[in-house]
Amino acid sequence: MREQMPLGVTITDIVEETPSIRTFVFDREIAARPGQFVMVWVPGVDEIPMALSSPSAITVQKVGDATAALFAMQEGDRIGIRGPYGNGFSVSGRTLAIGGGVGVSPLLPLVAAGQVDTFLLGARTAAELLFAGRIRESATLMAATDDGTAGHHGFVTELITRVDLADFAHICVCGPEVMMKAVLAILDREGCAERGQFSLHRYMKCGVGVCGSCCTDPHGLRVCRDGPVFTGEILLDSEFGHYARDASGSRHRI
Repeated sequence: MREQMPLGVTITDIVEETPSIRTFVFDREIAARPGQFVMVWVPGVDEIPMALSSPSAITVQKVGDATAALFAMQEGDRIGIRGPYGNGFSVSGRTLAIGGGVGVSPLLPLVAAGQVDTFLLGARTAAELLFAGRIRESATLMAATDDGTAGHHGFVTELITRVDLADFAHICVCGPEVMMKAVLAILDREGCAERGQFSLHRYMKCGVGVCGSCCTDPHGLRVCRDGPVFTGEILLDSEFGHYARDASGSRHRI
């Protein structure tokens, strides 16, 4: 697929994964590495970055105008897909995955490829535990819910004490940035931040490293081109977990 030209695809299936999250399956497969993303064009609304949850699907939570427009779509409607972009996850050996909310989506291709040994899954409540059944088929699943309706009553970060980090060559993480920042703090304390791989979500315009809208302080790394996956030691002294930018470039606290 040419970098700058969206490919028109037809939505063939819409799966309600949780009360707030849906998967949109389309009629083309995108050859991508786990953790890469695509730019999704919603005609007449906007173009936004989305993780691929499979070669022919994106998994979406309604959080803004573009995602609301997606939620209003039906089978047979068309969207544009541009990409894939970014570096994705790079794993070998035993891998621990830690995911929260819709952040589980870019981790699912790792699970599908049989590259995850243990998965720590978090959500606000049992009904919002995303892809739990599919994860359980391929990996050891440990769940946590904020309200205690399933698994551990508390944050997913609290499950880290139940595994031996020394057993894992890689620790792949995606979810709310506050959660990921807490995971990074634990890895840093345990002396293994460099084994962490964190998938960031930032505001993007071009997706190909030209516009600079997704650059991060203080190194100027572009999330779209240098990421979206970064190792933990790179993020330790960065804006990660502190602030991000909106469409105007203004900072806002995370």
